[in-house]
Order: sequence, then C-alpha cells, then structure tokens
Amino acid sequence: MKVLRAVLWYLRELTGESAYDHYLARHARTHPDRPPLSRREFERRRLDAAEVAPGSRCC
Repeated sequence: MKVLRAVLWYLRELTGESAYDHYLARHARTHPDRPPLSRREFERRRLDAAEVAPGSRCC
C-alpha cells in the first residue's frame, strides 16, 4: 500500500496534477484574508502562463 501511495504521489507531481493543491496551501499561508482562485481559474491562468513562456517542450 505504501508503494502504491508513493507511486501515485510521484505521478501527480510529475504531471502537475498536484499544482492546485500546492497553490491552495501557499495561498492559505500568504493570503488568508482573500479567497483562492477556483480550480478552473487556476488552470486557465496556468495554461495562459505556459503559452507565454513555454519552457522546455519537445514540439
């Protein structure tokens, strides 16, 4: 069970699936007085930022 949990954690980190969870934790620490972005708005902004500065992509 531990191994499966570790593999799932690794895959979520690798694919970026956990980015919203990290955002919520950081937002709660730094801006507790403001509501966080919705998951949809967060993903929209993340995709917009990736288009502006794509980083390393193969294609």
